[in-house]
Amino acid sequence: MTAFIRLFRSLAGSAAAEMALVAPMLLLLLFGSVEVGKYFMDEHIVVKAVRDGARFAARQQMTNFITTAGVCQSAPLGSVVANTKSLVRTGNTAGTGTRLSYWTDDSTVTITSACYAQKGGQDMAGIYGGVTYNGAAVGAPVVTVSATVPYQPLLGLFGIIGGSNLVATEQAAVTGV
Repeated sequence: MTAFIRLFRSLAGSAAAEMALVAPMLLLLLFGSVEVGKYFMDEHIVVKAVRDGARFAARQQMTNFITTAGVCQSAPLGSVVANTKSLVRTGNTAGTGTRLSYWTDDSTVTITSACYAQKGGQDMAGIYGGVTYNGAAVGAPVVTVSATVPYQPLLGLFGIIGGSNLVATEQAAVTGV
């Protein structure tokens, strides 16, 4: 009986018992912090990629956005779309490499363009002069680049986090070459 009382009063294993109780919370805090950091880093990469793509597309020739008849296109013509998608996803127009290891599909990137001749029913071309192209006055062409990338979390292997997307959109006024 005295051995049992001595074992009950012993403090030799209390640190190990306390660590066993606190360890799951510490691990959750550690891995959660790493996952949040990775999410924000990947989101920053997608935002920067879309910004680069909008800047690249906006500096293409005006003929890729407005036809010779002065009609604005809803999607850029020529190789602008393919080159911009490759640039956004990989960082170069050749389509080699990748910005994110799991971003492998160009279809996650969309490129549209529009000519804004009016704003709120008011003729903006008459106020600001608009763009005169081949003798026709058209609104200023603006290119919009968007990306929706399915996020691949570190902890996705355990089925804890998943199903979210990294989304970014950027617009730039077309200035031509």
